[in-house]
Order: sequence, then C-alpha cells, then structure tokens
Amino acid sequence: MLAGRMMDFPLTVTHFLDRAKSLFGGVEVVSRNPDRSLSRTTYADIYRRSARLAHALTRLGVAPGDRIGTLCWNHARHLELYLAVPAMGAVVHTLNLRLHPRELGYIANHAGDRVIVVDRSLLKLFRAFKDAVKTLERVIVIGDDGEVEEADGLDYEKLLAAEADAFPWPKLDEQAAAMICYTSGTTGDPKGVIYTHRSIVLHTLACAMASVTGVRDSDTVLPVVPMFHASAWGLPYVAVATGAKQVMPGPHLDPASLLELMAAEKVTVAGGVPTIWLGMLAMLDQSPGKWDLSSMRAMLIGGSAAPPSLIDGFWRRHNLRVVHAWGMTELSPVGTMAHVKATMKLDEEADLAVRSTQGYPLLFVEQRHRGEDGELLPWDGEKMGELEVRGPWVAASYLGDEGADRWTEDGWFKTGDVVTIDAEGYVRITDRSKDVVKSGGEWISSVALENALMAHPAVLEAAVFAAKHTKWGERPLAAVVLKPGQEATKESLYGQLEGQFTKFWMPDDIVFIEQIPRTSTGKFLKTKLREQYGDYLLKQA
Repeated sequence: MLAGRMMDFPLTVTHFLDRAKSLFGGVEVVSRNPDRSLSRTTYADIYRRSARLAHALTRLGVAPGDRIGTLCWNHARHLELYLAVPAMGAVVHTLNLRLHPRELGYIANHAGDRVIVVDRSLLKLFRAFKDAVKTLERVIVIGDDGEVEEADGLDYEKLLAAEADAFPWPKLDEQAAAMICYTSGTTGDPKGVIYTHRSIVLHTLACAMASVTGVRDSDTVLPVVPMFHASAWGLPYVAVATGAKQVMPGPHLDPASLLELMAAEKVTVAGGVPTIWLGMLAMLDQSPGKWDLSSMRAMLIGGSAAPPSLIDGFWRRHNLRVVHAWGMTELSPVGTMAHVKATMKLDEEADLAVRSTQGYPLLFVEQRHRGEDGELLPWDGEKMGELEVRGPWVAASYLGDEGADRWTEDGWFKTGDVVTIDAEGYVRITDRSKDVVKSGGEWISSVALENALMAHPAVLEAAVFAAKHTKWGERPLAAVVLKPGQEATKESLYGQLEGQFTKFWMPDDIVFIEQIPRTSTGKFLKTKLREQYGDYLLKQA
C-alpha cells in the first residue's frame, strides 16, 4: 500500500456558512415582505445573524440533536435558520404550512420539535395545532409587521439583538442529522426523512454542476418552491455554496408578483412546480413583452410531470428555457435533470421530446426499474416499471424506521413512480404506481394522456385517473379544466388524442370541472378525484 492519505475533512453545512461570509459577504439576499416591500441583506449579515441565533438558541437550552421546527415562508430569516441550526449541531425541521393543522400537529410531535419558529402571519395556523405538540417548550415569532405580543412567544429580533456576532461553531460528525423533511402523506401518515450534513453537502455539489443547475456566483436564484418543502430542492444551499444572489418571494406566489420580482431583480435561475409556471405562461401569453425576463437562463420545473406544451410554449413564444427535473423528499430531493447531451444531435421535435422527459440521473444517483412480475427491465424506452434508486443522498430509512417495505432487500429505494428508461438513461415518468390505470391487466399511463389533453389550446389543466369498470376493473376517466373564456367539446378533446394513442388507452369519458384538487405541494390529488368520480362509469353503464 502506498503511504500517505487525504485529510479527514468533514462535509458539513458549517462550511457553507463560513464560505459565504469569507468569499461572498457582499452578495445580496432579497426578501419580499408581506406588505410587498423588499428587504435586502447580505451573506455577511446572515453570517452574523446566524451566530446570534445560535447563541440565542443555546441560551434557551437547545442542545445538539434537538429539533427546531420552522413554520415560515421563503425569506432571509428562514435562510438563517437553514444555516445556523445545523451548524450549531441541532436539526432544522421545516413544517409545511399548506397541511391541515391535524397533520402539522402529528408531524411536529412525531419529530419531537422542542422549539418552533413561526412567522407572525402564520400564528393563526400555528395556534390550531400547537397543543398537539407535546414536546414543544419554546415558541419564537418572526414579527414581519411590528413587535410580537408576549403571549404569542419570544420575539425573534429581540432574541438576536442581545447576542454576539461570533459563535464557536462545534466540530460536527458529517453523518449527524442536519434537517428533517416529511413526505406529503398522500398514502398513510407523513414520514420523516433525515438529511445528514454529508447528504446535504454532496447533494449541493451535484446540483451545482453545469449539467444540473449550473449555478455560480454571477447568478440570481429565485426559489419559488417553498423552503418548507423538501429543502426548496436544495436551491438555498446551492446559492449559498456558490455565492449566488438569492431572491425570496415571501408569501406572494401569484404569477404577476413572481414575474414582477423576476424582472426587477434580474433573476437567472428559478425553480417551482408546474402549476406556478402554467399561470406565468398564461400571463406572458396575455401580455407579451410586459416583463423583461431576458436575464433568465433556466426555469427549473419539478414536483410533478410538466406537460410538453408548457415547455414548448415558454421556448417558442417567449424564448425561455425550461429544464425538467424529477426528485422526491427521500432524495434530498433532486434525482434527475433533463438536459440534452452534447452527443445528441436533434431536430426541434426530438429536442422537445428529450426535454419533456424527467432527464438522466445526477452524478452518484443510480437507477433501475422492474415490472409487475418483479423482473428488472432493460433500458429500451418502452417497458414500464417501478423506478428504484440508490445514492449518497437517498434515504436508507424513515425516522423511526417506518415504511421499511419501501426498500428492496439489496438496499434500493422503491420510488413508487412507474417509468420507462431509454438507452441514453433518460427517465420518463408514466405514472405513480398508485395512479396508473390497470385495465384488463394492461397499464395505461395517465401522464401521457394528460400531456396530450393539455396541448389543446382551450385546456388549462387535465387529470386522468382510474374509474371502476364492470368488465375491465379500471378504465381511464379524464377531468378537464378549461382556460377562462375558452370553450371545448368532448369531441374536440377526443380528436386531440386520436392518432396518438391506441383505442384501448382512450378515456371512457371526459368530465369538465372548475378546479382539480391538489396536494399541499401542488400535485394533482387523484385520490380525491377517485372519491368523487370513481363510480362514475358504473353509473353511466
């Protein structure tokens, strides 16, 4: 064996904090406040305030490993919690403010939150579940529009004002917990996923690669995806690590507010779910040229499959490049990104087809898929099977070792997504395993049908789901939301599908509804549609 070895240098969030202060101290972090005004700070200020926050939490009795819950919008103070809490050895636990109070109470209690930091504007929601959190000892309130009432909890700013600007950050084990994020709980109770310092650092480095987000210090990053969901896809950490300017939208996530912010701050990279971008595309189509988005180089879309018509619409009509991604809370959360490889010489149609996939895996993420019979499938772009993944930022278990059946005997995570994988490694999600329509022993992709329906000029959104059928067991049923002021007949929508799908795949009926129900993270809630329309075909028979 050769003599000599590398330093044992721990991969911890603390290094992000130190690096931002030392190398990018003057870079801005901009937050939009509830009153729509803008607050500006810098990484140097965030470092000082993070040190003060660590002192304050220590004085309140917070010890290494303790969980600190956050019930906050995207803003600079939430970023301070993202950095200071893990760096002091505690664990930041983001609470999804779009969940029902019953679920929030369960999650905060399950995680064992000792302290919860809450935005003043969210106090009403917090009070609705506070008593369910038996582990809760302290409440800290971020008072966006004035001083905090003593009865509500401790005032965040007053706590920080009494502390010093430097903190003796401890030496941490890179395998120690840094953050807890919970799954959405669409099937059963939400489950906690523990992100370690090591997993966050490696995920951040991979996401910063040119073949993923390509974020660098010349960028301005807008995380539209909430910081209370799956670490905002890691974008806040990527920006801190690379020294990029950050723009935080606060509670204002309507398309007009976001477009205004993107134009004013010259945003270059933004990330959000398809529903956000669908609204923006509609506004850009209505008022082309109203917002100067010439600085934008990458619009990251994930959370659920984006229809090709959305990707194509931004590119053809507004010269804006959408980058499709896939991930899960259990993957910290990014797993794939849909960039076109340099070796692929494609025409426009083929280029769009590739960009409409979920992409190929990030460095260190491995993938495979297996059919209903349990056999591993070839990467031929045709055979559908459940996607399984493994890697250094893929969860090996849930908090409390719940849901052990989500892992294979040889340690791969079963994602629950039904996919095809082509010879180049590109993943195309055809469904969630719980959403795929199983008709007469065959699988029908609801996502493919949805994408085709949403390509119709009058369709805003479409959801395809399984309805009960006396002969076939299940058949596809489509629920369609039309754009305001637009009209379409069932016949025209079927005409949209004809020629693209075999007759067996065609929905048995199309129902027009005003709004498609959604999960807390903006995905279509097909369980609700099945509750409402699951017997629809039986009644029509």
